[in-house]
Amino acid sequence: MKFKQSTWAALLSAPLAIASPSEPQPSSCSTDTTPNDFNSTCASLASRLEVENGSVYFSEFVAAGTNLSLPDNNATCAQPYMLVTADICRVALYVATSDQSGVNMEAWLPSNWTGRYLSLGNGGLNGCIQYEGLAYTSAAGFAAAGTNNGHNGTAGNPFLNNADVVKDFASRALYTGTLVGKEISKAFYGKEHDKSYYFGCSTGGRQGFKAAQEFSEEFDGIVAGAPAIAFNNLTSWSGSFFSATGNATSDTFVTPAQWATVHADVLKQCDKLDGYEDGILEYPPICNYDPSDLLCNGTSNATGCLTARQVQTVKTVLSPLRNDAGDLVYPRLQPGAEILASFILLGGTPFPYTTDWFRFAVYNDPSWNPATLNSTDFNNAARINPGDIQTWKGDLSAAQKNSKILHWHGQMDAIISSANSPRYYDFVSETMGLKSDELDEFYRYFSISGTGHCGGGDGAHVIGQNSNEVSSYDPKENILMAIVDWVEKGNAPETIIGTKFVNDTQSLGVAFQRAHCKYPKRNQYKGEGDPNLIGSWECVDV
Repeated sequence: MKFKQSTWAALLSAPLAIASPSEPQPSSCSTDTTPNDFNSTCASLASRLEVENGSVYFSEFVAAGTNLSLPDNNATCAQPYMLVTADICRVALYVATSDQSGVNMEAWLPSNWTGRYLSLGNGGLNGCIQYEGLAYTSAAGFAAAGTNNGHNGTAGNPFLNNADVVKDFASRALYTGTLVGKEISKAFYGKEHDKSYYFGCSTGGRQGFKAAQEFSEEFDGIVAGAPAIAFNNLTSWSGSFFSATGNATSDTFVTPAQWATVHADVLKQCDKLDGYEDGILEYPPICNYDPSDLLCNGTSNATGCLTARQVQTVKTVLSPLRNDAGDLVYPRLQPGAEILASFILLGGTPFPYTTDWFRFAVYNDPSWNPATLNSTDFNNAARINPGDIQTWKGDLSAAQKNSKILHWHGQMDAIISSANSPRYYDFVSETMGLKSDELDEFYRYFSISGTGHCGGGDGAHVIGQNSNEVSSYDPKENILMAIVDWVEKGNAPETIIGTKFVNDTQSLGVAFQRAHCKYPKRNQYKGEGDPNLIGSWECVDV
């Protein structure tokens, strides 16, 4: 059954109603078709494709330089257009995953194909096709595919009383989209891909580890950034901050201006631990911050000091979350992220993803009140584990045989604590009985200092994690190309070089760079030399 583009537009702009770059890599395996052949092959692809349980909506040629309009993309995805920087064949389709669920997806097939296939992840609770990722990776020569993760838009309402939609979100959408994406690539180019990759951050990082844990045979290389692993515990942790801070009128609430004061105090206590005072914590786990010095004299509530109640709020926020039995639910928010977090987790309102997850996936109760979140809810979420979404398995023995994994996490992340990433690495090490040098053969974790959630921040955050965070396509400075270099040439990265541009503007030049260290090492200033240069720093044991 074939659908017109108008049908595709309607599906993108409403919840599913099914029974319920500027410098791309040169091609190493490019197609031998002329531009006209490419265009005509693309135009006919929709009529030639046969996808099991699928309906192909359209295939169309999109020229490099096109500012592709996406007017029917769900408004909550906030992606009305996307600049396409390579000639591509764009394919859109729907694939049913059950009688009451399915995925919308797209594949972008570049004319400068390198023989590489790539699947993209998602973010938050969203059902948003990652058009930015499609543009970035297709321009770099990958045949790229991404799905809406089983529902449209950023809210969790589609999970309500539909375990199949939850299962799609947890893993099945990625698995299905990968199988279908590979079929589309083979049908278009006339041959199978040479290597297969996965690329994602946040929820996309969790999806990358889900793939490593459950279907690693589909990927030769996996890049998983800021992963939302221990997902149910993470959503409990995200929601716990509203109880800790109260709303903006509560005497426990700490204002953004006061969090800026806290941040300055964090730097006062911990900035020099890496040997150089620059406003960046190279490795927050060694910062044992105590806000007691900020206690106001008397009962005043000034920006430059905190009341006793507010000091306790800061201590709670920067401490691990535990249930009533004392068991760890989730690690602490790492020091250094407090200013960014003051506008997100610490803003005095319930975290929306927590609210939606508990209402529509954990309890199937739209009336559940996030203000009542407590230890019982923490335990229930972990026990119920909707869709098997937890993604906290320490046995990566299948991935050890099939894949290379690059795991990275920004150390200023204000949404997913970077403290959870080394915890998972250590869990894998303990479960598999492998030391770091043995894990290095297939799994490497990098802490990216001064970097926010999936990008941005005060540090050298540009590592090629998306098209807005590219300084080079050199594998030493680009984590996407680093996984390619490791898989295809055996060059395993020891560091990932990050760049900070002046005022975060590439045209203004480089402010400084860091060679971010592979865990279990961290960066330390040598005590001499220009601190803006890589050579003035060294990786030391944590």
